[in-house]
Amino acid sequence: MIAFLDKSKRYLWTFVELAFAAVLALMLIYLLLGQSSGAYVTSVADNVTKFAGAVPTPSLIGLAILLALIWLIMARMKEN
Repeated sequence: MIAFLDKSKRYLWTFVELAFAAVLALMLIYLLLGQSSGAYVTSVADNVTKFAGAVPTPSLIGLAILLALIWLIMARMKEN
């Protein structure tokens, strides 16, 4: 059972990383080609900019602190 959970966790993280890379690639295409990059690329770029603009700065700072704490805890747990 544990092996199945570990394997599924790896697959899910791989999927998340690939999806994030795809969004970054679409944003790069949009930055290179601008409005002539196509309807799909333009709609993805619009959604990303709307999402980034809607998140308030204190929330981003809090998220960064939370992620830093998680990273520190995980690093200390690996030492032991």
